[in-house]
Amino acid sequence: MKETIAMLLAGGQGSRLYALTQTIAKPAVPYGGKYRIIDFPLSNCINSGIDTVGVLTQYQPLELNAYIGDGRPWDLDRLEGGVHVLSPYQKIEGSDWYRGTANAIYQNFGFIEKYNPEYVLILSGDHIYKMNYSKMVDLLKKTDASVVISVLEVPKEEASRFGIMNTDKDDVIIDFEEKPEFPKSNLASMGIYLFRWDVLNKYLEDDNNNPNSSNDFGKDVIPALLNTGKKLVAYRFEGYWKDVGTIDSLWEANMDLINPNVPFDIWADDWRIYCRNPGRPPQYVSNDAVIQNSIATAGSSIDGNVDFSVIFDGVEIHKNATVRDSIIMPGSIVEEGAEVHYSIIAEDVVIKKGAKVGERPENMDDIENWGVSVVAAGLTIGEGAFVRPKAMVYDSVGEGEEC
Repeated sequence: MKETIAMLLAGGQGSRLYALTQTIAKPAVPYGGKYRIIDFPLSNCINSGIDTVGVLTQYQPLELNAYIGDGRPWDLDRLEGGVHVLSPYQKIEGSDWYRGTANAIYQNFGFIEKYNPEYVLILSGDHIYKMNYSKMVDLLKKTDASVVISVLEVPKEEASRFGIMNTDKDDVIIDFEEKPEFPKSNLASMGIYLFRWDVLNKYLEDDNNNPNSSNDFGKDVIPALLNTGKKLVAYRFEGYWKDVGTIDSLWEANMDLINPNVPFDIWADDWRIYCRNPGRPPQYVSNDAVIQNSIATAGSSIDGNVDFSVIFDGVEIHKNATVRDSIIMPGSIVEEGAEVHYSIIAEDVVIKKGAKVGERPENMDDIENWGVSVVAAGLTIGEGAFVRPKAMVYDSVGEGEEC
């Protein structure tokens, strides 16, 4: 029997990341020079003393499954517990895709029952943050609540983008609003729920039997709990948290790592973020290179100019090439004289000589047409080609072409 197990929802398509999630699930998207997004909840689990994690996958699971492997990088390669990848499967009564977040957990009741935990922690696989989940367990015990929901104070003008929890003076949740037009508070749900197992079992059974339910925690299960008088308590999280579900938020989250004004420290030894090591040689920086305020990780080779950028393993920046305010993902090459500005370059892209991707906002006549440019994995941007700002590139661009 385990006191607490975690169920990590990692099956999302990540459609708002467009070209970056054509062939991989959102939690497998590279982040921060050496990580994948899923490294953060997995590391949080083991750092919090939770050593049994079910990872629920669905959309494009191959790379994510291979990356998780046996769980060794996160010390989750256990004989009893550890990490388990849980995909939809054929049952006697038929097969079914996960129809929503609640249904995904419901379909894996067998996994939870195997460990018969007291508490079940529901997590999302697409957030960047460091959290000690054991504090949520302590709060649930202290308040004798049925569910603890992690919340974060957000600016009031942004509150309508989130599910909002309204609480009394003791942080007992009295009302929940899903993306309200006129929010009553600024306590945003982080999509992190700690349930008593018996409560989760009952309410997901009821939800599954409700033909009118969308099988979603926020839209269906949480309101049902409140309507039947269950005690739900808010856990107020204070710290860095980023939902990286859009191009702009993913770009911002990477830039936050090199922004001295953002209080997010991935280098702290007291709460390490673990990841799978690609086994690359050390990075190389030539005499011709100029690097400022950037991250350049193992296996990268830099002969050009890099400023306020995140350079992943195996990336090559050739002589007289310029990379500014950009993210260059593993294995990509920026050839001599090429320029990359305010862009996200996915894995194994080749940007040929003299090509230009993106533009600086100060060079724009109409700022409405400016934004982060994105190039999908495995493409070639031809010699002298130009990728406009805000472009989403799904196909290779020929020599001298503009897109």
